[in-house]
Amino acid sequence: MIDDITVTERYIVDNSIFRIGKVIEISGQSVKVKVDTGKNTSSILYKGEIMQNISVQGYVKIKKGFEEMIGKIEGESVNEDKDFSKSSYSSNKEKIYRVLNIKMLGFMNEGVFQRGVKELPLIDNTCFLITREEFNKIHEFVAKDDKPIEIGRLEYDDGQKIELGINKLFASHIGIFGNTGSGKSYTLARIYRELFKAFKDSQKFQKNAKFFLIDFNGEYVGEMDEDTGLYKNKNVIIEEKYKNIYELTTRKQIEDITEAEKFPIQEAAIKDSAFWSIFLSATEKTQIPFLDRAIKDTYIEDRLKNDKSFKDLIRAKIFDAVTQIDKKTEKSVITDLLNELFHFLDKNDSIKVAEQYFRENYGLFQRDGKSVFKLKKDNVDRYSDNSNDIKTFQDDINEQVDKIEGTEINKLSVIKKLGLRIIIKYYDEMIRGFSNREHLSPLIKRLDQRILDLEKVLVVIDKANKSQKNFTVISLRDVNLDIRKMIPMLLVKDLYDKKRKDNNKNHSLHIIIDEAHNILSQNSERENEQWKDYRLETFEEVIKEGRKFGTFLTIASQRPSDISPTIISQLHNYFLHRLINNNDLLAVEKTIAYLDKVSADSIPDLPTGTCILAGLIAQIPVVMKVNSISNVENQPQSHNINLIKKWTGK
Repeated sequence: MIDDITVTERYIVDNSIFRIGKVIEISGQSVKVKVDTGKNTSSILYKGEIMQNISVQGYVKIKKGFEEMIGKIEGESVNEDKDFSKSSYSSNKEKIYRVLNIKMLGFMNEGVFQRGVKELPLIDNTCFLITREEFNKIHEFVAKDDKPIEIGRLEYDDGQKIELGINKLFASHIGIFGNTGSGKSYTLARIYRELFKAFKDSQKFQKNAKFFLIDFNGEYVGEMDEDTGLYKNKNVIIEEKYKNIYELTTRKQIEDITEAEKFPIQEAAIKDSAFWSIFLSATEKTQIPFLDRAIKDTYIEDRLKNDKSFKDLIRAKIFDAVTQIDKKTEKSVITDLLNELFHFLDKNDSIKVAEQYFRENYGLFQRDGKSVFKLKKDNVDRYSDNSNDIKTFQDDINEQVDKIEGTEINKLSVIKKLGLRIIIKYYDEMIRGFSNREHLSPLIKRLDQRILDLEKVLVVIDKANKSQKNFTVISLRDVNLDIRKMIPMLLVKDLYDKKRKDNNKNHSLHIIIDEAHNILSQNSERENEQWKDYRLETFEEVIKEGRKFGTFLTIASQRPSDISPTIISQLHNYFLHRLINNNDLLAVEKTIAYLDKVSADSIPDLPTGTCILAGLIAQIPVVMKVNSISNVENQPQSHNINLIKKWTGK
């Protein structure tokens, strides 16, 4: 009896309260529903609760036998009924009826909403409003075996909170897009703060999950003290005690930067010849092959271990210059080598003395149609093409090079030694006539300053960093443009290569890049094609293959149209804040197939802090207001400055 009453009550509710009309047209996944005359009010009363009636962006249910299909209202129109004569109506108003334009989204399967169209409705199928319970099911984004975190609430229904499954969200590539001031940095901080709040006391979480945030503008380091220029309150996202912070800088003198302030990287990453080719802006035909030879030259590498072997190498190169000359040999090749070493080794005075000696006592002359070096020793002219004089040249070179001291080669950093290898390899090839000075000299001129900048931000370590803190923020706010372009690419490649080699299924690597258009742009004209290709290949490999090795990428950007379409299309979940530029809107619409028209059209008008959640985690795109971060210290420093306060101090 009770069951009969329940069925009867449900039938009455469905047909008298929730019924809104019938299907009158079907075109693919687009369906039109004619609204019943009595369902034109803005709200309805049901069990003492006021419920919203038909509205754009609302959801409806169409019944076809036992199938319950869910659709979203994308718009509506008013039509005139012309099937009956005018006399059939008491007034002309009765000839007008509403038509809803509905996009089919999914269906209910045993009380659970599933996205996708299994079948389409038929003409005259009945359309209903959905119940609160069904509404909640549609907005349920957490699997039974997943752990939820609350991110925000529905923008058009404050009573409906949005919870996301941790596994489904963070085991994916995430894109957060929005114009400046739209709230994208806040959203990034919110989702990762909720994650760390859920696991901050878990030792396994700290051991098995590693997070690296590349911060171009210093928004996630902390608040900067205007008087000291130092960051304070370094608790953005999570408290300072739980994370590593690297405030990289090229503005300070190198002697003022401690190793603790530099980012640690393994030697294998810095010995990649492709990296040096990009870093030094090498040309393809001559400079790139030269760098490859220099990086792989183990002969030079073995002789840069201590001062003695270094001096042996220098004396050998000078002797080669004296004895292996040809018509292309330049008179200044010996002094140029020593002068380059003088500047590269922090202006070592003993090298300068040696350089001055060779400048004054060694000259290049033409003799019998050949270019030869002449040395005046003991008031006797010695010539390098005379076998009887070779011993004198050898002894003289040994004597002068022996006077070089204080180079402390064994104390040079790995980066500095690599730069030294490139310099010596350059002069080695000049001396032997293997390379043309005009082709390679621009590369050498760029070397000194870029090596110095690289030493300011990186320290090479023997083994992987075993920090107990699993969240690392790398601020690039105070580095120059060359380093700002190179460091993210180098770090991501190093982290990904290590993770791929390790391939421990229990470990995950999460790389977060804020203002990602700085490094993922495909339209930049500031660098050559080779640099762009290498950079994009690095990140595209991570986003296409990373999931296999437990590596996941989160990118936030105000210019999605600048980012490689390959990267955007491979993202799994999106948080879309306000975007106004047409190119950005087109980029988003083209790459996110499951973004409906109503949601796409609303992107330019979204309020600050409101975004559209779309992707694999959400059965349907939803407009949500991101919850606030209650503690100001945990908020990113991305808010607009108060000009009145800055100007007046009030």
